[in-house]
This record gives sequence, C-alpha cells and structure tokens, in this order.
Amino acid sequence: MIKLRYVKKEDAKRFYEILNKIDTKYYYSTIPKSIESERKWIERRKYKREKNQEYNYTIIYKEKVVGGCGITIYREYDHVGEIGYFVDNEFAGKGIATQAVRLLEKKAFNDLSLVRLEIRMDPLNKASEKVAIKNGYKKEGLLKKIIKFQDNYYDNFLYAKIRA
Repeated sequence: MIKLRYVKKEDAKRFYEILNKIDTKYYYSTIPKSIESERKWIERRKYKREKNQEYNYTIIYKEKVVGGCGITIYREYDHVGEIGYFVDNEFAGKGIATQAVRLLEKKAFNDLSLVRLEIRMDPLNKASEKVAIKNGYKKEGLLKKIIKFQDNYYDNFLYAKIRA
C-alpha cells in the first residue's frame, strides 16, 4: 500500500536521483540538472496548487520516497485533469503506479470536483497503458504529434475516465 502527500523541498534530492536514472524512452519532460533545480521546481508547485492548475504528490512506499505523481487541470476546461506519474525503476512492477492513479482519481473526482480524467502515454509504453486499463480508463484514440519535446513530435494514446 502506498501513501501520497504534497511534494516538499526535502523530496528534491530523491526526485533528482529517481529522474536521473529513469528510462527516458517514454518520458517527455526535462530531467533535472541538479538537486537545486529540482528544489526550485518543487517550490513552484505550491503556487500552481493555489491557482488550481496542478496538484503534485510524492509517492511513499514502505516509508520511502519512490516516485511522484500529479494532476494537471486544463486551463480551457477546468473540469478536466490529466494524470501523470513516475516511479523509481527499482520499484517497477509492484503496482505502485496503479495505486497512485487510484488515489489521484479519488482526489480529482471527490476533492477537486473534476468530471473527466485523462492519461496520455506513448503508444509503445505498455506499462503505462496497463496502469490505465487496470484503473478502468477507456482508450479514446491516438493523438498524432501531440507532444513536442526537444524539437521532435510524438504521438500519444489517450485514455479517459468520467466521474460516475
């Protein structure tokens, strides 16, 4: 069983370690260049939360920080959120991401009153696709060239769930 809590500046070192050894094949985000840059990223999360733009959490498993996750709320459609997550390679395959999505979903639908949640992933990222399916998300399609990262464009599957 995992726990989620809001990210803290003290998580910066562990996040830096995890993100700098993560398999970046499907991770379209900038890897932190230093612990200090990760600390600054974490500090900005409070502002984003206060503005109802992002809710970021630390994933705790057996009293150890093993990853991070969050909900980004779309500016144009403030009833829609997108879930994202990362887990330390050493803890992959233990159902941690599946549990994190389940907990995020409860927060999104119950606390934030969102109506729709989305999970997007690279079509080759079978592990992430399994997480979406295990949590009852339905595949809605393929978004062609939706992600721009380092001057390249990438496709994503779109999975979604509607609040009951």
